Amino acid sequence: MSLLEESIGQIVTIGSYEFTEARIIRFAEKYDPQPFHTDPVAAKDSIFGALCASGWHTTAVWMKLNVLSMAGIIKTCMERGEKLPVFGPSPGFENLRWEHPVYAGDVIAYTAQITALRPLASKPGWSMLNHHATGTNQHGERVMEFDGAALVMLPQQ
Repeated sequence: MSLLEESIGQIVTIGSYEFTEARIIRFAEKYDPQPFHTDPVAAKDSIFGALCASGWHTTAVWMKLNVLSMAGIIKTCMERGEKLPVFGPSPGFENLRWEHPVYAGDVIAYTAQITALRPLASKPGWSMLNHHATGTNQHGERVMEFDGAALVMLPQQ
């Protein structure tokens, strides 16, 4: 059984990230230029009451940490003497929720949980890896979550 198959159901912390004012503004100016993401003064008069990160920013950070965590999976497979999985593209995600605002100074801990892994009849050698992703702030509040999928080629041992 491969490491990925053994990991089904386990919740793994893939990393954390501090959302500073500068990081929030820099991301928002490029990708989500709304005043409550780019202007601390204007944000005070918004529904959020303070500068907050774009939901897309919180989700993009999860993606970066997830990709970096794949290096850890590869390393563990190598240490176990397993052939390496090949991670492919994602066909998409569903149920994306931004449940609480992320403010400057918040540190978000991100998790990933493999929920299913099934071979694809339409693409021999490839499987569909389904996962659940979360981000939780330092107060224990879930700030984002979604269900995603990715193609993976599991090596024949």
